[in-house]
Amino acid sequence: MGDTVRRFITHPALRNLLFVLLLLGAASAAGYLAVRYSLQRDITHNASNSLMPASVELLEQLAGPVNVTVYATERDARLGDIRKAIRDFLSLYQRYKPDLRLVFIDPEKEAGKARAAGIQLNGEMVVEYAGRSEHLTQINEQTFTGTLLRLAHSRDQTVMYLEGHGERKLDGVANHDLGELFGAKLRQNGFRLNSLNLALAQEVPANVSVLVITHPQLDLMPGETDKLLRYVDRGGNLLWLVDAEPLRGLEALAEKLDLLLPPGIVIDPTAAEMNAPATWSLGASYSPHAVTRNFNLITAFPEARSISWNENPEWEHHMLVEVAARGWVSRYPAEGKPRFDKQHDTPGPAVIAVAMQRSINDREQRIVVVGNGAFLSNSFAGNGGNVDLGVNMVNWLASEEHLITVQPRAARDSNLALSQTQLTVISAGFLIIVPLLLAGVGGYIWWKRRRA
Repeated sequence: MGDTVRRFITHPALRNLLFVLLLLGAASAAGYLAVRYSLQRDITHNASNSLMPASVELLEQLAGPVNVTVYATERDARLGDIRKAIRDFLSLYQRYKPDLRLVFIDPEKEAGKARAAGIQLNGEMVVEYAGRSEHLTQINEQTFTGTLLRLAHSRDQTVMYLEGHGERKLDGVANHDLGELFGAKLRQNGFRLNSLNLALAQEVPANVSVLVITHPQLDLMPGETDKLLRYVDRGGNLLWLVDAEPLRGLEALAEKLDLLLPPGIVIDPTAAEMNAPATWSLGASYSPHAVTRNFNLITAFPEARSISWNENPEWEHHMLVEVAARGWVSRYPAEGKPRFDKQHDTPGPAVIAVAMQRSINDREQRIVVVGNGAFLSNSFAGNGGNVDLGVNMVNWLASEEHLITVQPRAARDSNLALSQTQLTVISAGFLIIVPLLLAGVGGYIWWKRRRA
């Protein structure tokens, strides 16, 4: 009986049948798992078939559908199949947000709809979310995610900045101003920017979402300071960027907030080790807070000052950025290589950014104070995550913390530039050398078999 079973199992026809059955079973199981479970991996150099984590996080925050109406012809003489390019791009977003609805309208066949929508270009898109809409004439992750960010703002938000005393301007283009990167990013995210001269305005307007104060170069008049104090008393939100200079009339504001702003500049040996000036402070680790949630980018603060505060039960304080764990605060920075002076300097680490909040007038008041304004200036805002941190601060101050996210980055250039000689060598290799090698290997195998 055993020999009969053994011969039956080892029969070639039966083995082939068993192999076919196992292969079909494995294929069926793989098909079932592929339908039931989705598994994707992007191995492209720039992850061009995936979204940045910031975009994915934003999509998870959007409640309700996003409607995208594309006014594009079937074919374009110059651009080709526009619809396919847009469909392929938006499919990346639809992976994470299935209720992103895409509709195509041919502006030539339905010219009335295109005119009613104010369409100017073939391929123009109208993105709608939560009753708001924007037009897009170019498509990439930076612009599309930025559009979703603007549409996601729950209401119109106005950010005003104090001027009239030589302060940094949120729309300025000078090196010390904040407009080219930080201000532009705030606009891109849906904030309206306006200046405020307290010598002319009766009070800080009630519709201000966030007031930005940068370091004045001239003294504020007492009446202007009084208006600022009344704004704080009413529960206004404030971003104060205070440099390592005399306060020039803002001493009363520091006293109102129970802040201690000792003189001196933070010296950070870590910066010197990174070939940056020792008077720069590098932020690399951040305390848990809504502003710094999932934030892991290095930030750089040129000539920062330290911040401390008196404990006040009315205010809740949260340290945002602490630097110079092996450094110190130098009251009299010397030229050349800085050295710690036990008589005048204060050992690190030093806190250079703090968030404050309290309940007042049935609402939450929020204030962020940073011991540096240069980190958001046009000269230095491009360093590391400086702009991202600044935008996060404004989002939190405007009670839009659900939109706090690292801004999408442009993809790295993956173009390969080859000289004519390199192209010739590669072409000769594939067209001549490789075929000859294959022919030689084949001839050698044929010759060996003939001899055997």
